[in-house]
Amino acid sequence: MKRFIPLIVLALGALYLASTLREPSLKTEFDLGSFGRVPVLVNGRIKPLDTVARNSILTIQGRQRIVTPDGRTLQPIEWLADVLFSPEKADTYQIFLIENHEVLDLLKVTLEDGAGKKRFSYGQLRAQLPELDRQARLLDNVEAQLRTPFQKQVSMVRERVILYLRLKTSVQVPDAPDFFAELIKFDEALPAGLAAIQARAAGESHSTEATKVMREMADRFMYMEQLGILNTIPPAAAETDPTKWRPTGAALMESFATGKVDPNVMAYAALGHSWRTGKASDFNKITEMFHLQLEKRYATAMTKSDVESRFNSAGPFYSSMYLYVLTFLLGVFSWLKWPQTLQRSAFWLLALAFLTTTIGIATRMWLEGRPPVTNLYSSALGVGWGAVFLCLILERLYHNAIGAVTGGMIGFATLVIAHHLSIGGDTLEMMRAVLDSNFWLATHVVVITIGYSATYLAGFLAIVYILRGVFTKSLDQATADALARMVYGIVCFAVLFSLIGTVLGGIWADQSWGRFWGWDPKENGALLIVLWLAVILHARWGGLVKQRGLMIMAVFGNIVTSWSWFGTNMLGVGLHSYGFMDSAFYALVAFVGSQLAIMGVALIPTESWASFRRRPKAT
Repeated sequence: MKRFIPLIVLALGALYLASTLREPSLKTEFDLGSFGRVPVLVNGRIKPLDTVARNSILTIQGRQRIVTPDGRTLQPIEWLADVLFSPEKADTYQIFLIENHEVLDLLKVTLEDGAGKKRFSYGQLRAQLPELDRQARLLDNVEAQLRTPFQKQVSMVRERVILYLRLKTSVQVPDAPDFFAELIKFDEALPAGLAAIQARAAGESHSTEATKVMREMADRFMYMEQLGILNTIPPAAAETDPTKWRPTGAALMESFATGKVDPNVMAYAALGHSWRTGKASDFNKITEMFHLQLEKRYATAMTKSDVESRFNSAGPFYSSMYLYVLTFLLGVFSWLKWPQTLQRSAFWLLALAFLTTTIGIATRMWLEGRPPVTNLYSSALGVGWGAVFLCLILERLYHNAIGAVTGGMIGFATLVIAHHLSIGGDTLEMMRAVLDSNFWLATHVVVITIGYSATYLAGFLAIVYILRGVFTKSLDQATADALARMVYGIVCFAVLFSLIGTVLGGIWADQSWGRFWGWDPKENGALLIVLWLAVILHARWGGLVKQRGLMIMAVFGNIVTSWSWFGTNMLGVGLHSYGFMDSAFYALVAFVGSQLAIMGVALIPTESWASFRRRPKAT
């Protein structure tokens, strides 16, 4: 029976992945799945409303689950529909994450007022928002690194409120009780209003009331144009460039020139009316109309929008996280019981998780039209992918579950890092001008990422060696020798790719900035990795370190690589700076501390730990 366990484990993993491909069913007659696939232009990229909803709520509250005051749980797209079409209802949802007591005092709310004592609604904060804005403006001349925790939280909460307001004003005026009815009246009165304005300009008699109404509507539309974040209105039929989409406010302002309201604006207003009044059939028909209209003109954009929405709901990287954890556990248990059976089970499960991650990365590449690594988020995916790939090779060669255990650890850790990086917003962001080069993104960035992967893999293999050797009796001589060969081979692999990647980066810098090397912090970090890996190899070749010394140096390689990957980006200086992040800084410090602790444990004489393990337990 044991020989069938690997197949059973693999089948169960495949069934779990298949279950994630089903589109989630929402307990509503409204076709929110189709609504979520409607594309809009945001920050230079066409994306489905589902992506807008997920990214926005993740930025505002740090998670995608929304709980209403009456205890219902909403999907992100349901929340976005309320924000766009029923803002008075959305204002009651406690979604704004506030974790600083001074900021709570500033906004005159208490911990007991918030959901989970840290999330509050727009309605609770509304009265004190002018004071929040005043405090935030005082920070204009204070560098991010020098701000106090209170100041950082003030700036962050203000950015979240602004994002929420920009969403609210994207398709209608927030204070309009029935924007659809208002637009119908405006469309009917538009010819007379324009005639009155023209008469006034010519010095003729005109209707003062008509010009006043036109002026008031123009002010409201201009407010929408300036604040709204979604470009929802496609250009005229003759224009096929999807980047020419306009915000609703701009399309409404054009009404004064054309003499009529854009049909797409009217359709969005009708969509909002159907949502507020509970007319699901009308809502679904209008959504279907959007799809049919846009598919004729933007077939590629619509296909990508549909795929991206399904990709969001499937969540391949979240599914892989669970598979990596199970792989790790199976690998560890294989050292205690059924070694061959559980080792093979762990290997096939690791392969399944790797395949899932690969499909996820490939889908992102197709959606973005870019190589796999373009920003910090995708670098976390790339580092984990490369390390797991090498772990599969090691496991295939050695059949001892070490590759599976290490692959499970690194795969899970890098996906957790990627999740926290996704909180910053759209992970398929537009490229900065200097990075807009698919050739160099596919060469320098990919090669240096593989170097990161290999260096981390060597370090985590060394951690397995140290922990098994110190705390268990499972590290026999054969296993220790196998681990030493793994680490040595991976270090050789890492130094090759790190060196080539660093040289390619210099060539790219010469083409982009006019100099091959400028002692930029990121460049120094890349050089440090190459130098440290070279030190490891020379120490081993020269006989300066044995197995344990090799492992200690490999663990320190994790610190060097982490500094190059994240630390240099948070200095706030240099051409590679992405800005200081409190959470990332503290996580980096904690990780460095853990690596130093493991190195310290490894320095304790082996005989002392062996005698400790032999000591009888207290009764």
